[in-house]
Amino acid sequence: MRTPQWTRRALLCALLPMLMSCTGTAAPQPDDRSTEPSGRIAAVCGNTKPGPAAAPDGAVTVDAGVAGDLSAKTDANPPGSTFWLAPGTHTLAADEYGSVEPKDGNTYLGAPGAVLDGRRVNKYGFVFHASDVTIRGLTIRGFVPPPNEGVVNHDSGDGWVIEDNTIEKNGGAALMAGARQVVRGNCLRDNGQYGINAYKDGELTDLVVEGNEITGNNTDDWESKLEGCGCTGGVKFWAVDGADIRGNWVHDNRGAGLWADTNNNDFLIEQNVIEDNDGPAIFYEISYNAVIRDNTIRRNNIVEGRKFANSGDSFPSAAIYLSEAGGDKRVPARTDKIDIYDNVLVDNWSGVTLWENADRFCNSAANTSGGCTRLVRDIDRCKPPAISKDPLYDDCRWKTQRVDIHGNRFSVDPSKIGCNALCARMAIISNYGTYPDWSPYRADTVQQAITFGQHNSWHDNHYTGPWTFMAKDTGRVIHPGQWQSAPYSQDKNSTFVQSGG
Repeated sequence: MRTPQWTRRALLCALLPMLMSCTGTAAPQPDDRSTEPSGRIAAVCGNTKPGPAAAPDGAVTVDAGVAGDLSAKTDANPPGSTFWLAPGTHTLAADEYGSVEPKDGNTYLGAPGAVLDGRRVNKYGFVFHASDVTIRGLTIRGFVPPPNEGVVNHDSGDGWVIEDNTIEKNGGAALMAGARQVVRGNCLRDNGQYGINAYKDGELTDLVVEGNEITGNNTDDWESKLEGCGCTGGVKFWAVDGADIRGNWVHDNRGAGLWADTNNNDFLIEQNVIEDNDGPAIFYEISYNAVIRDNTIRRNNIVEGRKFANSGDSFPSAAIYLSEAGGDKRVPARTDKIDIYDNVLVDNWSGVTLWENADRFCNSAANTSGGCTRLVRDIDRCKPPAISKDPLYDDCRWKTQRVDIHGNRFSVDPSKIGCNALCARMAIISNYGTYPDWSPYRADTVQQAITFGQHNSWHDNHYTGPWTFMAKDTGRVIHPGQWQSAPYSQDKNSTFVQSGG
Protein backbone atom coordinates (compact mmCIF):
# COMPACT_ATOMS: atom_id res chain seq x y z
CA MET A 1 0.00 0.00 0.00
CA ARG A 2 1.36 3.34 -0.96
CA THR A 3 0.15 6.85 -0.59
CA PRO A 4 0.38 9.97 -2.71
CA GLN A 5 2.92 12.63 -1.91
CA TRP A 6 2.22 14.83 1.07
CA THR A 7 2.14 17.75 -1.32
CA ARG A 8 -1.41 17.19 -2.67
CA ARG A 9 -0.68 19.69 -5.38
CA ALA A 10 -3.09 22.56 -5.10
CA LEU A 11 -3.61 25.70 -7.14
CA LEU A 12 -0.76 28.12 -6.65
CA CYS A 13 -1.74 31.44 -5.20
CA ALA A 14 -0.10 34.60 -4.03
CA LEU A 15 -0.07 34.72 -0.26
CA LEU A 16 -2.07 37.61 1.12
CA PRO A 17 -0.21 39.83 3.55
CA MET A 18 -0.23 38.40 7.04
CA LEU A 19 -2.76 40.69 8.60
CA MET A 20 -2.34 40.81 12.32
CA SER A 21 -5.18 41.25 14.70
CA CYS A 22 -5.54 40.71 18.41
CA THR A 23 -9.03 39.25 18.42
CA GLY A 24 -11.06 36.78 20.35
CA THR A 25 -14.27 36.47 22.23
CA ALA A 26 -12.25 36.71 25.44
CA ALA A 27 -9.48 39.20 26.16
CA PRO A 28 -6.00 37.72 25.73
CA GLN A 29 -4.61 36.45 29.00
CA PRO A 30 -1.05 35.51 29.90
CA ASP A 31 -0.55 31.86 29.06
CA ASP A 32 1.41 30.22 31.83
CA ARG A 33 1.57 26.77 30.32
CA SER A 34 5.16 25.78 29.71
CA THR A 35 6.43 24.76 26.31
CA GLU A 36 8.25 21.94 28.04
CA PRO A 37 6.73 18.44 28.13
CA SER A 38 4.36 17.69 30.99
CA GLY A 39 6.20 14.41 31.69
CA ARG A 40 9.68 12.96 31.43
CA ILE A 41 11.21 12.70 27.96
CA ALA A 42 11.88 9.09 26.96
CA ALA A 43 15.64 9.51 26.47
CA VAL A 44 16.15 5.78 26.03
CA CYS A 45 19.07 5.58 23.61
CA GLY A 46 22.21 4.90 25.62
CA ASN A 47 20.07 4.31 28.70
CA THR A 48 18.10 1.14 28.01
CA LYS A 49 17.29 -1.02 31.00
CA PRO A 50 19.95 -3.76 31.17
CA GLY A 51 19.08 -7.42 30.99
CA PRO A 52 20.10 -10.01 33.60
CA ALA A 53 23.84 -10.35 34.23
CA ALA A 54 23.50 -14.10 34.76
CA ALA A 55 21.28 -16.71 33.18
CA PRO A 56 17.92 -17.01 34.97
CA ASP A 57 17.02 -20.40 36.40
CA GLY A 58 16.02 -22.76 33.62
CA ALA A 59 17.25 -20.53 30.81
CA VAL A 60 19.30 -21.86 27.91
CA THR A 61 22.63 -20.05 27.65
CA VAL A 62 23.57 -18.86 24.16
CA ASP A 63 27.32 -18.59 23.51
CA ALA A 64 28.47 -15.52 21.57
CA GLY A 65 31.58 -17.39 20.48
CA VAL A 66 29.62 -20.02 18.53
CA ALA A 67 28.28 -18.75 15.21
CA GLY A 68 24.61 -19.66 14.78
CA ASP A 69 24.24 -20.84 18.40
CA LEU A 70 21.05 -18.82 18.90
CA SER A 71 19.30 -20.36 15.90
CA ALA A 72 20.49 -23.87 16.70
CA LYS A 73 19.39 -23.78 20.34
CA THR A 74 16.05 -22.23 19.41
CA ASP A 75 15.45 -25.12 17.02
CA ALA A 76 16.54 -27.70 19.60
CA ASN A 77 14.32 -26.55 22.49
CA PRO A 78 10.55 -26.70 22.97
CA PRO A 79 8.04 -23.84 22.81
CA GLY A 80 8.07 -21.62 25.86
CA SER A 81 11.83 -21.84 26.39
CA THR A 82 13.87 -18.94 27.75
CA PHE A 83 17.21 -18.08 26.15
CA TRP A 84 19.89 -15.94 27.78
CA LEU A 85 22.35 -14.39 25.35
CA ALA A 86 25.72 -14.07 27.06
CA PRO A 87 27.77 -10.87 26.70
CA GLY A 88 29.44 -10.43 23.31
CA THR A 89 28.50 -10.25 19.65
CA HIS A 90 26.21 -13.04 18.48
CA THR A 91 25.96 -13.94 14.79
CA LEU A 92 23.74 -16.10 12.60
CA ALA A 93 24.44 -18.31 9.61
CA ALA A 94 26.53 -16.51 7.01
CA ASP A 95 23.86 -16.28 4.33
CA GLU A 96 21.15 -13.73 3.67
CA TYR A 97 18.37 -15.90 5.12
CA GLY A 98 20.18 -16.83 8.30
CA SER A 99 17.70 -15.93 11.07
CA VAL A 100 16.03 -17.02 14.32
CA GLU A 101 12.71 -18.90 14.15
CA PRO A 102 11.08 -18.56 17.59
CA LYS A 103 8.47 -21.00 18.87
CA ASP A 104 5.29 -19.97 20.68
CA GLY A 105 6.02 -18.40 24.05
CA ASN A 106 9.79 -18.18 23.68
CA THR A 107 11.69 -15.51 25.63
CA TYR A 108 15.03 -14.01 24.58
CA LEU A 109 16.99 -12.09 27.22
CA GLY A 110 20.22 -10.24 26.55
CA ALA A 111 22.95 -9.90 29.15
CA PRO A 112 24.57 -6.47 29.43
CA GLY A 113 26.71 -6.16 26.31
CA ALA A 114 24.84 -8.82 24.30
CA VAL A 115 24.62 -7.85 20.62
CA LEU A 116 22.91 -9.69 17.76
CA ASP A 117 24.70 -8.52 14.60
CA GLY A 118 23.53 -9.25 11.06
CA ARG A 119 26.90 -8.02 9.74
CA ARG A 120 25.13 -6.54 6.67
CA VAL A 121 24.74 -10.16 5.54
CA ASN A 122 21.48 -11.40 7.09
CA LYS A 123 18.18 -9.90 5.99
CA TYR A 124 16.11 -10.72 9.07
CA GLY A 125 16.58 -11.30 12.79
CA PHE A 126 13.43 -12.97 14.16
CA VAL A 127 11.00 -14.51 11.66
CA PHE A 128 7.83 -16.58 11.15
CA HIS A 129 4.51 -16.53 12.95
CA ALA A 130 5.11 -17.68 16.53
CA SER A 131 2.92 -15.98 19.11
CA ASP A 132 3.66 -14.49 22.53
CA VAL A 133 7.41 -14.11 22.00
CA THR A 134 9.40 -11.79 24.29
CA ILE A 135 12.65 -10.06 23.28
CA ARG A 136 14.31 -7.98 25.98
CA GLY A 137 17.67 -6.37 26.67
CA LEU A 138 19.41 -6.88 23.32
CA THR A 139 21.22 -4.67 20.86
CA ILE A 140 20.15 -5.73 17.36
CA ARG A 141 22.02 -4.19 14.44
CA GLY A 142 23.43 -4.69 10.99
CA PHE A 143 20.50 -6.50 9.30
CA VAL A 144 19.52 -5.58 5.74
CA PRO A 145 15.86 -6.32 4.98
CA PRO A 146 14.48 -4.83 1.78
CA PRO A 147 12.21 -1.79 1.98
CA ASN A 148 8.83 -2.28 3.69
CA GLU A 149 10.16 -5.28 5.64
CA GLY A 150 11.54 -5.46 9.17
CA VAL A 151 14.23 -7.11 11.28
CA VAL A 152 12.32 -8.13 14.42
CA ASN A 153 8.98 -9.95 14.14
CA HIS A 154 9.41 -9.93 10.40
CA ASP A 155 6.20 -11.90 9.79
CA SER A 156 4.03 -9.95 12.26
CA GLY A 157 3.40 -12.65 14.84
CA ASP A 158 0.81 -11.83 17.49
CA GLY A 159 1.32 -11.07 21.15
CA TRP A 160 5.02 -10.17 21.02
CA VAL A 161 6.64 -8.08 23.74
CA ILE A 162 9.66 -6.13 22.50
CA GLU A 163 11.12 -4.28 25.44
CA ASP A 164 14.31 -2.50 26.53
CA ASN A 165 16.23 -3.18 23.32
CA THR A 166 18.40 -1.05 21.09
CA ILE A 167 17.53 -1.80 17.45
CA GLU A 168 19.71 0.36 15.27
CA LYS A 169 21.57 0.76 12.01
CA ASN A 170 19.56 -1.78 10.07
CA GLY A 171 17.97 -1.51 6.65
CA GLY A 172 14.19 -1.39 6.28
CA ALA A 173 12.30 -1.19 9.58
CA ALA A 174 13.65 -2.06 13.00
CA LEU A 175 10.53 -4.12 13.61
CA MET A 176 7.15 -5.11 12.27
CA ALA A 177 4.00 -5.52 14.37
CA GLY A 178 1.34 -8.08 15.09
CA ALA A 179 -1.88 -7.99 17.08
CA ARG A 180 -1.57 -7.31 20.83
CA GLN A 181 2.07 -6.36 20.42
CA VAL A 182 3.79 -4.28 23.10
CA VAL A 183 6.78 -2.15 22.10
CA ARG A 184 8.12 -0.50 25.24
CA GLY A 185 11.31 1.19 26.38
CA ASN A 186 13.30 0.61 23.19
CA CYS A 187 15.82 2.73 21.32
CA LEU A 188 14.82 2.52 17.64
CA ARG A 189 17.36 4.63 15.82
CA ASP A 190 19.14 5.17 12.53
CA ASN A 191 17.31 2.46 10.61
CA GLY A 192 17.07 2.62 6.84
CA GLN A 193 13.33 3.21 6.51
CA TYR A 194 11.25 3.13 9.71
CA GLY A 195 11.59 2.59 13.41
CA ILE A 196 8.37 0.53 13.28
CA ASN A 197 6.39 -0.66 10.27
CA ALA A 198 3.07 -1.64 11.86
CA TYR A 199 1.68 -3.72 9.03
CA LYS A 200 0.19 -7.21 9.05
CA ASP A 201 -1.43 -9.27 6.32
CA GLY A 202 -4.46 -9.86 8.51
CA GLU A 203 -6.06 -8.29 11.57
CA LEU A 204 -3.76 -5.99 13.56
CA THR A 205 -5.41 -4.90 16.81
CA ASP A 206 -4.49 -3.58 20.23
CA LEU A 207 -0.99 -2.28 19.60
CA VAL A 208 0.94 -0.53 22.39
CA VAL A 209 3.94 1.71 21.61
CA GLU A 210 5.11 3.23 24.89
CA GLY A 211 8.18 4.93 26.29
CA ASN A 212 10.42 4.44 23.26
CA GLU A 213 12.96 6.77 21.71
CA ILE A 214 12.42 6.70 17.94
CA THR A 215 15.02 8.78 16.16
CA GLY A 216 17.08 9.24 13.03
CA ASN A 217 15.16 6.75 10.90
CA ASN A 218 15.02 6.72 7.09
CA THR A 219 18.78 6.89 6.75
CA ASP A 220 18.38 5.48 3.22
CA ASP A 221 16.21 8.47 2.18
CA TRP A 222 13.59 6.39 0.40
CA GLU A 223 11.42 9.36 -0.59
CA SER A 224 14.25 10.54 -2.85
CA LYS A 225 14.81 7.07 -4.29
CA LEU A 226 11.10 6.39 -4.89
CA GLU A 227 9.42 9.73 -5.48
CA GLY A 228 6.05 9.93 -3.78
CA CYS A 229 6.43 6.52 -2.12
CA GLY A 230 4.94 7.69 1.18
CA CYS A 231 7.12 5.10 2.87
CA THR A 232 9.32 6.72 5.50
CA GLY A 233 9.45 8.11 9.00
CA GLY A 234 9.56 7.19 12.64
CA VAL A 235 6.52 4.87 12.71
CA LYS A 236 4.08 3.88 9.96
CA PHE A 237 0.74 2.28 10.87
CA TRP A 238 -1.42 0.40 8.36
CA ALA A 239 -5.00 -0.68 9.11
CA VAL A 240 -4.38 -0.92 12.86
CA ASP A 241 -7.59 -1.17 14.89
CA GLY A 242 -6.77 0.06 18.38
CA ALA A 243 -3.41 1.60 19.25
CA ASP A 244 -2.03 3.37 22.31
CA ILE A 245 1.01 5.50 21.44
CA ARG A 246 2.13 7.00 24.72
CA GLY A 247 5.16 8.65 26.26
CA ASN A 248 7.53 8.28 23.32
CA TRP A 249 10.25 10.66 22.19
CA VAL A 250 9.97 10.78 18.40
CA HIS A 251 12.57 13.07 16.94
CA ASP A 252 14.93 13.83 14.06
CA ASN A 253 13.41 11.33 11.66
CA ARG A 254 13.72 11.98 7.92
CA GLY A 255 10.01 12.03 7.20
CA ALA A 256 6.94 12.06 9.41
CA GLY A 257 7.18 11.29 13.10
CA LEU A 258 4.01 9.17 13.41
CA TRP A 259 2.11 8.29 10.23
CA ALA A 260 -1.17 6.35 10.31
CA ASP A 261 -2.17 5.46 6.75
CA THR A 262 -5.18 3.56 5.41
CA ASN A 263 -8.12 2.49 7.57
CA ASN A 264 -6.54 2.85 10.98
CA ASN A 265 -9.02 3.34 13.81
CA ASP A 266 -9.25 3.95 17.54
CA PHE A 267 -5.87 5.60 18.19
CA LEU A 268 -4.81 7.24 21.43
CA ILE A 269 -1.74 9.43 20.91
CA GLU A 270 -0.81 11.04 24.22
CA GLN A 271 2.06 12.44 26.28
CA ASN A 272 4.60 12.11 23.49
CA VAL A 273 7.37 14.54 22.66
CA ILE A 274 7.53 14.82 18.88
CA GLU A 275 10.14 17.21 17.56
CA ASP A 276 12.57 18.05 14.77
CA ASN A 277 11.13 15.61 12.24
CA ASP A 278 11.46 16.56 8.57
CA GLY A 279 7.77 15.92 7.92
CA PRO A 280 4.59 16.20 10.01
CA ALA A 281 4.73 15.27 13.67
CA ILE A 282 1.45 13.36 13.26
CA PHE A 283 0.00 12.40 9.87
CA TYR A 284 -3.42 10.70 10.13
CA GLU A 285 -4.55 9.62 6.66
CA ILE A 286 -7.74 7.95 5.36
CA SER A 287 -8.37 6.72 8.89
CA TYR A 288 -10.92 6.99 11.69
CA ASN A 289 -11.54 7.97 15.31
CA ALA A 290 -8.54 9.16 17.32
CA VAL A 291 -7.64 11.08 20.46
CA ILE A 292 -4.52 13.25 20.19
CA ARG A 293 -3.88 14.88 23.56
CA ASP A 294 -1.23 16.25 25.89
CA ASN A 295 1.61 16.00 23.38
CA THR A 296 4.53 18.40 23.05
CA ILE A 297 5.15 19.04 19.35
CA ARG A 298 8.11 21.22 18.39
CA ARG A 299 9.98 22.24 15.24
CA ASN A 300 8.42 19.69 12.92
CA ASN A 301 7.90 19.91 9.17
CA ILE A 302 10.41 22.71 8.71
CA VAL A 303 12.35 20.76 6.07
CA GLU A 304 9.25 19.75 4.10
CA GLY A 305 7.51 23.08 4.63
CA ARG A 306 10.47 25.01 3.32
CA LYS A 307 10.58 22.78 0.23
CA PHE A 308 6.94 23.62 -0.46
CA ALA A 309 7.53 27.33 0.01
CA ASN A 310 10.67 27.41 -2.12
CA SER A 311 8.82 25.69 -4.97
CA GLY A 312 5.93 28.15 -4.75
CA ASP A 313 3.49 25.49 -3.53
CA SER A 314 0.98 27.12 -1.21
CA PHE A 315 -0.28 23.88 0.36
CA PRO A 316 -0.27 24.34 4.18
CA SER A 317 2.30 21.77 5.27
CA ALA A 318 1.49 21.25 8.96
CA ALA A 319 2.68 19.60 12.17
CA ILE A 320 -0.64 17.76 12.57
CA TYR A 321 -1.95 16.74 9.17
CA LEU A 322 -5.33 15.04 8.75
CA SER A 323 -5.95 13.83 5.22
CA GLU A 324 -9.36 12.27 4.50
CA ALA A 325 -9.54 11.26 8.16
CA GLY A 326 -12.33 11.80 10.63
CA GLY A 327 -14.70 10.44 13.23
CA ASP A 328 -17.53 8.03 12.49
CA LYS A 329 -19.96 6.62 15.04
CA ARG A 330 -20.45 3.47 12.97
CA VAL A 331 -16.81 2.41 13.35
CA PRO A 332 -16.43 1.09 16.95
CA ALA A 333 -13.81 2.95 18.98
CA ARG A 334 -13.23 4.78 22.27
CA THR A 335 -14.31 8.00 20.57
CA ASP A 336 -16.48 8.82 17.59
CA LYS A 337 -14.45 11.83 16.47
CA ILE A 338 -10.88 12.99 16.09
CA ASP A 339 -10.31 14.89 19.32
CA ILE A 340 -7.19 17.08 19.38
CA TYR A 341 -6.75 18.81 22.72
CA ASP A 342 -4.34 20.01 25.40
CA ASN A 343 -1.34 19.82 23.08
CA VAL A 344 1.52 22.33 23.00
CA LEU A 345 2.83 23.15 19.53
CA VAL A 346 5.90 25.38 19.30
CA ASP A 347 7.76 26.67 16.24
CA ASN A 348 6.48 24.13 13.75
CA TRP A 349 6.20 25.20 10.10
CA SER A 350 2.42 25.33 10.50
CA GLY A 351 -0.20 24.08 12.94
CA VAL A 352 -3.10 21.81 11.95
CA THR A 353 -4.27 21.12 8.40
CA LEU A 354 -7.57 19.39 7.68
CA TRP A 355 -7.55 18.27 4.06
CA GLU A 356 -9.84 16.18 1.91
CA ASN A 357 -9.02 15.30 -1.68
CA ALA A 358 -12.29 15.49 -3.60
CA ASP A 359 -10.99 13.02 -6.18
CA ARG A 360 -9.86 10.36 -3.69
CA PHE A 361 -12.51 7.74 -3.00
CA CYS A 362 -13.13 4.05 -3.58
CA ASN A 363 -12.67 3.06 -7.25
CA SER A 364 -11.06 6.35 -8.20
CA ALA A 365 -7.55 6.22 -9.66
CA ALA A 366 -6.73 9.13 -7.33
CA ASN A 367 -6.99 6.67 -4.42
CA THR A 368 -3.51 5.19 -4.56
CA SER A 369 -4.09 3.09 -1.42
CA GLY A 370 -6.05 0.66 -3.54
CA GLY A 371 -8.73 -0.38 -1.03
CA CYS A 372 -12.03 0.95 0.20
CA THR A 373 -13.38 2.45 3.40
CA ARG A 374 -14.18 0.48 6.55
CA LEU A 375 -17.86 0.97 5.70
CA VAL A 376 -17.88 -0.72 2.28
CA ARG A 377 -16.58 -4.28 1.99
CA ASP A 378 -17.09 -4.65 -1.76
CA ILE A 379 -15.26 -1.89 -3.62
CA ASP A 380 -17.11 -2.77 -6.83
CA ARG A 381 -20.26 -1.25 -5.34
CA CYS A 382 -18.63 2.19 -5.50
CA LYS A 383 -19.45 3.00 -9.10
CA PRO A 384 -22.25 4.69 -11.01
CA PRO A 385 -25.11 4.88 -10.72
CA ALA A 386 -25.19 3.53 -7.12
CA ILE A 387 -22.43 5.83 -5.80
CA SER A 388 -24.53 8.90 -6.59
CA LYS A 389 -27.02 8.07 -3.84
CA ASP A 390 -26.86 7.25 -0.14
CA PRO A 391 -25.58 5.18 1.52
CA LEU A 392 -22.74 4.75 -0.99
CA TYR A 393 -22.50 8.47 -1.71
CA ASP A 394 -21.33 8.91 1.89
CA ASP A 395 -19.68 5.57 2.54
CA CYS A 396 -17.43 5.26 -0.52
CA ARG A 397 -15.47 8.33 0.54
CA TRP A 398 -13.12 8.88 3.45
CA LYS A 399 -14.25 12.11 5.10
CA THR A 400 -12.39 14.68 7.13
CA GLN A 401 -15.25 15.11 9.56
CA ARG A 402 -16.04 15.41 13.26
CA VAL A 403 -12.63 16.89 14.09
CA ASP A 404 -12.58 18.83 17.39
CA ILE A 405 -9.50 21.02 18.02
CA HIS A 406 -9.59 22.70 21.43
CA GLY A 407 -7.55 23.67 24.46
CA ASN A 408 -4.27 23.70 22.54
CA ARG A 409 -1.41 26.18 22.69
CA PHE A 410 -0.07 27.19 19.27
CA SER A 411 3.09 29.29 19.34
CA VAL A 412 5.34 30.28 16.44
CA ASP A 413 8.16 32.73 15.83
CA PRO A 414 8.88 32.72 12.06
CA SER A 415 12.39 34.06 12.62
CA LYS A 416 13.28 30.88 14.53
CA ILE A 417 12.23 28.59 11.70
CA GLY A 418 13.61 30.66 8.83
CA CYS A 419 10.23 31.51 7.36
CA ASN A 420 9.29 34.61 5.40
CA ALA A 421 5.96 33.38 4.01
CA LEU A 422 3.73 30.32 3.63
CA CYS A 423 4.09 29.23 7.26
CA ALA A 424 2.26 29.80 10.58
CA ARG A 425 -1.07 28.65 9.17
CA MET A 426 -4.12 26.61 10.11
CA ALA A 427 -6.24 25.18 7.32
CA ILE A 428 -9.50 23.46 6.48
CA ILE A 429 -9.43 22.90 2.73
CA SER A 430 -10.14 20.70 -0.26
CA ASN A 431 -9.58 20.85 -4.01
CA TYR A 432 -12.10 21.45 -6.77
CA GLY A 433 -13.31 18.00 -7.79
CA THR A 434 -12.55 17.09 -11.41
CA TYR A 435 -11.83 13.36 -11.65
CA PRO A 436 -12.98 10.83 -12.74
CA ASP A 437 -15.71 12.11 -15.03
CA TRP A 438 -18.32 9.94 -13.27
CA SER A 439 -17.43 11.24 -9.80
CA PRO A 440 -20.39 12.50 -7.76
CA TYR A 441 -17.99 14.79 -5.85
CA ARG A 442 -17.03 17.15 -8.67
CA ALA A 443 -16.88 20.95 -8.51
CA ASP A 444 -16.89 22.45 -4.99
CA THR A 445 -18.94 19.68 -3.37
CA VAL A 446 -16.22 18.55 -0.97
CA GLN A 447 -14.83 22.06 -0.43
CA GLN A 448 -18.22 23.12 0.89
CA ALA A 449 -18.66 19.95 2.93
CA ILE A 450 -15.32 19.98 4.77
CA THR A 451 -15.54 23.70 5.51
CA PHE A 452 -19.16 24.02 6.54
CA GLY A 453 -20.95 20.68 6.68
CA GLN A 454 -18.81 18.03 8.37
CA HIS A 455 -18.69 19.26 11.98
CA ASN A 456 -15.04 20.34 12.06
CA SER A 457 -14.33 22.84 14.82
CA TRP A 458 -11.55 24.87 16.40
CA HIS A 459 -12.37 26.51 19.76
CA ASP A 460 -10.85 27.56 23.10
CA ASN A 461 -7.26 27.59 21.81
CA HIS A 462 -4.46 30.06 22.54
CA TYR A 463 -2.31 31.45 19.73
CA THR A 464 0.96 33.33 19.94
CA GLY A 465 2.56 34.64 16.76
CA PRO A 466 1.50 35.80 13.28
CA TRP A 467 -1.06 33.10 12.55
CA THR A 468 -3.20 33.13 9.42
CA PHE A 469 -5.85 30.69 8.26
CA MET A 470 -6.93 28.97 5.05
CA ALA A 471 -10.53 27.98 4.47
CA LYS A 472 -12.22 26.04 1.68
CA ASP A 473 -9.25 26.15 -0.72
CA THR A 474 -5.62 27.24 -0.89
CA GLY A 475 -6.50 30.51 -2.58
CA ARG A 476 -8.18 31.90 0.51
CA VAL A 477 -5.90 33.19 3.29
CA ILE A 478 -7.62 35.06 6.11
CA HIS A 479 -6.66 36.71 9.38
CA PRO A 480 -7.98 35.72 12.82
CA GLY A 481 -10.89 38.14 12.82
CA GLN A 482 -12.23 36.75 9.56
CA TRP A 483 -11.64 33.18 10.76
CA GLN A 484 -13.76 33.81 13.84
CA SER A 485 -16.53 35.57 11.93
CA ALA A 486 -19.26 34.28 9.61
CA PRO A 487 -19.30 32.26 7.49
CA TYR A 488 -16.45 30.29 9.13
CA SER A 489 -17.19 31.00 12.81
CA GLN A 490 -14.12 29.11 14.02
CA ASP A 491 -12.06 29.46 17.20
CA LYS A 492 -14.79 30.68 19.51
CA ASN A 493 -13.38 31.62 22.91
CA SER A 494 -9.83 31.45 21.55
CA THR A 495 -7.20 34.11 22.19
CA PHE A 496 -4.59 35.63 19.91
CA VAL A 497 -1.34 37.37 20.85
CA GLN A 498 0.73 38.96 18.11
CA SER A 499 4.28 38.48 19.38
CA GLY A 500 6.27 35.46 18.22
CA GLY A 501 7.65 32.68 20.40
